[in-house]
Amino acid sequence: MQTEINKVELRNLKLDDYKELKNSMIESYPVMANSYWKESDIENLLSIFPEGQLVILVDGKVVGSALSLILPEKLVDKKHNYRQIIGNYTFSTHNPDGEILYGIDVFIHPNYRGLRLGRRLYDVRKELCEQLNLKAIVFAGRIPNYAKHSKKLTPKNYIEKVKHKELHDPVLSFQLSNDFHVLRIIKNYLEGDEESKEFAVLLEWNNVYYDESPKLINLEKSVIRLGLIQWQMRQLNNIEALFEQSEFFIDVVSGYGADFALFPELFIAPLMADYNHLSEAEAIRELARHSDPIRKRFQEFAISYNINIITGSMPYLDNGNLYNVGFLCKRDGTSEMYTKIHITPNEVQHWGMKGGSEFKTFDTDCGKIGILICYDVEFPELSRIMANEGMNILFVPFLTDTQNAYTRVKHCSQARAIENECYVAIAGCVGNLPKVNNMDIQYAQASVFTPSDFAFPSNGIKAEATPNTEMTLIVDVDLNLLKQLHEHGSVRILKDRRNDLYEIRKINP
Repeated sequence: MQTEINKVELRNLKLDDYKELKNSMIESYPVMANSYWKESDIENLLSIFPEGQLVILVDGKVVGSALSLILPEKLVDKKHNYRQIIGNYTFSTHNPDGEILYGIDVFIHPNYRGLRLGRRLYDVRKELCEQLNLKAIVFAGRIPNYAKHSKKLTPKNYIEKVKHKELHDPVLSFQLSNDFHVLRIIKNYLEGDEESKEFAVLLEWNNVYYDESPKLINLEKSVIRLGLIQWQMRQLNNIEALFEQSEFFIDVVSGYGADFALFPELFIAPLMADYNHLSEAEAIRELARHSDPIRKRFQEFAISYNINIITGSMPYLDNGNLYNVGFLCKRDGTSEMYTKIHITPNEVQHWGMKGGSEFKTFDTDCGKIGILICYDVEFPELSRIMANEGMNILFVPFLTDTQNAYTRVKHCSQARAIENECYVAIAGCVGNLPKVNNMDIQYAQASVFTPSDFAFPSNGIKAEATPNTEMTLIVDVDLNLLKQLHEHGSVRILKDRRNDLYEIRKINP
C-alpha cells in the first residue's frame, strides 16, 4: 500500500457518489472502458432497491461497489444473458418478492486491491441475504484469464483447473474462495467481454438460515470471537521481522474469523537489543521511535485482515515524557490510543516512565470494550467506571516475569470479570530475552475469564492457553449471556450497589 489509509467505510450507495463510482469503474474495467453505468441507471437502481447497492470508501473516496437485484428463482434458473437478467438495463426483472439476491456488478479500484475490500462487500451481501431471508446469492462471474487458455482448454476444463488451483483467474478464484459454488457455464453472457470469450460461470452461495416463514432475521451480532496471542520473546533483527511475525499471528486468528486480536504488553521489547550499549532509560527511549511506524502498519493489518487489533503496549514519547501505551486499530481503518495509568516501581526505577491521565471505553463494531495494561487491572476502580459506561469485554495485555506476578494479574482479572459482569481477556509474553537488559524472563498464560453464574463455566474460566508456550487462543463469548446476567442473575452486582452510600467516578471526566 503506497499511502497511509485513515478510514475505511462500507455503506449504501448514494446518487451523490456517482462521479467517483464512474471513475473507479472505468479504472477497474480498462478493456471495457465505455461500459460504465449511466447516472440514470444508478438513479433507477436506488429507486427500486436502495438496500442492495453498496459502496466502499477509503478516506471518503469511492473505491469499490457491489450492485444487486432481487429476482424470482425461476427466472435465474432459466438460460439467460446479462441483458436479459437486468431487463435490458431497465431493471424491470427486480421483484421484491423474489427468492434470489442476484449480483449484477462488483468491482474494486486497482489501486486498492490486495486489502480484501472485495471480501467485505461480499460479506455484507451475505448479511443482506440473511436479513432479507433470501434463499441464495447468485451471479454470473466473468473468467477474464480464459482467453489466454481458450485454444487449449474448454471452459469446463478451465474452470476445473481453477478450482484445483492449477490455474488462477482473478474473478473465479476469488469467488470460489468466498464459498460460492459453480452452477453452470453460460455462453454469450456479456457482449464484448473478449477476455472471457463471452463465457461466464453462474455461481451460487446458499443462505443456510433461509426460512420460508415470514422474515424475522435481523438480529445484532451477539457472539464475539477473540484471538489471544501468547507471544514468544525471540531475537528480531529489525522491525520488519517484528511485522512478519505479527502478521503471521494476525493471519492465523483472522483465518478463524476472530473479531479481535490481542497482543501482549511490550511484545516489541526484542528490538531493544540494538541499544544494549545504552543505559536502560536511554534504550527504551530509542525503542519508542518505533511506536508510530508500528501503529501505521497494524492499521494496515486491521484493514487487510478485517479484524480489530489491540496492539498490546509499547513505549511512547510525548513532550519528553515516556509513557506505556497501545493502540486499538479497528478494521474500519481508524485507531485510538490507550495509556497505562499505574506504573510499576520497576518501570519508574529503570525507565523513568510516567502514568497516563486519561482512560475510557471504546466503541467498536462488536460493542463497547475496555483496555487496561497489566498493573492497571489490579486497581478495581478503573474497570468499574468502564462497566458503568457499558463495557462488555475488558482486554488486558500484560508482561510478567515470574509466576507470582502473573498470579496477581490472573486473579485480579478474574475478580474484574465477576464484579463487573463482563468478559476479561488477558494475553502475555513467554520465554526469555538474555540479550536485552531488564527484560530477562517472562511467564504467561493467556486466558478468558467470565462472570460466575449458571450460564458460565463453574470456575469462571472460559478458556486457558498452555502456560509458557507460544500459541494462540481462540474463544467465543456471548454478549446475550451478559444481558441475561444483568437482569436475572443469581446475584446482580451492578444493580445491587449501594449508590446511596458510596460512588466511584472520574475526577476529570
